[in-house]
Order: sequence, then structure tokens, then C-alpha cells
Amino acid sequence: MADVKIQDIRKSYGAVEVIHGLNVTIEEGEFVALVGPSGCGKSTLLRMIAGLEPINGGTIAIGDRVVNNLPPSKRDIAMVFQTYALYPHKSVAENMGFALKVANVDKAEITRRVAEAAEILSLTEYLDRKPRHLSGGQRQRVAMGRAIVRDPQVFLFDEPLSNLDAKLRIQMRTEIKELHQRLKTTTVFVTHDQIEAMTLADRIVVMQDGRIEQVGTPLDLYDNPANEFVATFIGAPSMNLLSAEMGDGKIRIADKLFDGPSGSGKVKLGVRPEHLILAEDGLPMEVKVVEPTGSETMVFLKFEGQDVTAVFRERHAFKSGETIHLQPDPAHVHFFDAQSGERLR
Repeated sequence: MADVKIQDIRKSYGAVEVIHGLNVTIEEGEFVALVGPSGCGKSTLLRMIAGLEPINGGTIAIGDRVVNNLPPSKRDIAMVFQTYALYPHKSVAENMGFALKVANVDKAEITRRVAEAAEILSLTEYLDRKPRHLSGGQRQRVAMGRAIVRDPQVFLFDEPLSNLDAKLRIQMRTEIKELHQRLKTTTVFVTHDQIEAMTLADRIVVMQDGRIEQVGTPLDLYDNPANEFVATFIGAPSMNLLSAEMGDGKIRIADKLFDGPSGSGKVKLGVRPEHLILAEDGLPMEVKVVEPTGSETMVFLKFEGQDVTAVFRERHAFKSGETIHLQPDPAHVHFFDAQSGERLR
């Protein structure tokens, strides 16, 4: 295991800079997820750590070595891609041990490592099969096994679950988390799915336009977002943002007042869907769509032309077109500057 230090990393394509001086340290044994919308630079950053993409400035260190100029094979990392990239004519065992064979590792050692990885991943009974005889989840486990047998200092995952169906993604999330808890190898995991990041990672790095917006534990990002972007990106359904006015330490929405920060001007009041409470003196909202899921009821509403989502653990028989009154829980409201998007409180 080793830590990964990224210092002032920059990446340009011609005159266009796409990674803007990023700084983050991934501690030894830590599981860190890089998240953000498509095109934010998370996969580019992962490929720079792997050595698959050259950098234009800054340093990347794995353990006590600066690896800027080292090829991927010398960085002691193993990467699992979105596509399984398995050799169709080779067996599971041959696929898992191929990199060791190329490195001239003793045949008995290859057999031992492959058997050990297969046991961890419940692949022992499939070692003689070809990839075409495996399910999508089993193929992804083979790709993970190919990484495990190398016993690297760092695992790099590039959206490994995006090709799987919803049920299989949940199963594989659990398997990846159990794998990390067992091996405790430093792991960097790229995903656009914030639920994957929330459930898997020790810490999350939220990126946008080649910059880091916030780094923190999943619950810290959920409870204390640094700005409007993080507030709406982390959490599903995303946080509601309601236009409001600030003045004299109060926040006004319609005819309702909330305690707020000092200052004056336009702000956004943020409240998560589960923190909207039914109250007779709440804000009047028109019901648009009701989605009962069994365990909870999701309600989509309109308030002064703004879309609002509420989630209730209780079952309610709301009807489309009905007006209900919802009160943001004062203990769980957030305030953001309407122009900069930065958090005020």
C-alpha cells in the first residue's frame, strides 16, 4: 500500500487547459471516489495517475516516488476499466494471470496468486471457462481478479460498474467494498454516479470543469456542502433551492421568515427533500406528480414557478393539482449566495 500525492497537477490539450492545478492527497489504504458530471476531468486525472496521460505541470507521487516520468508498468498500480478488456480465447485463469506471465513470474506463483484471487472473488469454479460463458458481473470480477493478482500499491477503477444493470451494480458495489475492507489497498474510484461514491468511499472528491469543488467524507458533503454545485450534485433526489431575500439576519420566502446570516441581497435557501415537513402554516405548493415506491413517497411540486421535490417515509394519498403546505425544517436549511453559489451558512 502507498499514499498518492497530487500537487498542482495541470493538463492541457493545445491551448485549452482542462485540469487546473489540482491538489489532493489520498492516504495509504484509503478508498477515494472522484465524482462529477461528464467532462469534469475525473477520468483524465485517473489516467494521469496511471501514466496513461502525460501531465503538463505539477507532480504525482505514489508512496515516496515521484512517478511523473515513469511508464504505467513501473508505477506499481493496477487499473480496472469500464470495459472488461478480457482475452476471449483465454480462460478465466489465463486472463487473470496474463500480466504475471508477461512479467516472467514463476508458473507455480502465478497459479497460487490466481487461486487466491479467485477464492476472494468467488471465481474458483469458473477458472477453466472462457469469458463468453460468464455473466457481466462475473466478467467484471475477472477484471478485478486480474488487478488483485498483481498485488499493487494502488487500485484505480474507471467507472467499472457503468455497463451493468441496476441490480448487478448494487451487488458489485457490495463486493468492491468487501474487497477493499479485506485487502485495504489504496483505491481511487472514478464514477459519475454519486450514490456509488456515497456508499463506497471513505472520502469523495467532487470535480467540476477541471477543478476540485470540495473534498470530504460522504456525510460531510451531504450535510455541509461548500457551494450550490456540491449541494445539488450530492444526494438523490438533489437538494431543493428556493429563491429568497436576505436582510437583518432573516431570510424571507413568500411571507415566511427564517433565521439566516447577516447581510442583505438575494440568496438561495437549500433544503433536502426529506427535510420538508407537512405543516398548516408552511409554504403552499402544488402537487404535480406522486411516485409511491413502497418504502417512501416521492412528490414533485411547484412553488412560485420553481420545481420542488419532497420525500416522505409515511404513505400519503396526494393528488395531482392539490395544494399542500410544506415547511423547511429550520435545523436542516442551507443558504447560498445567489450570484456566486457559495455557501453562506
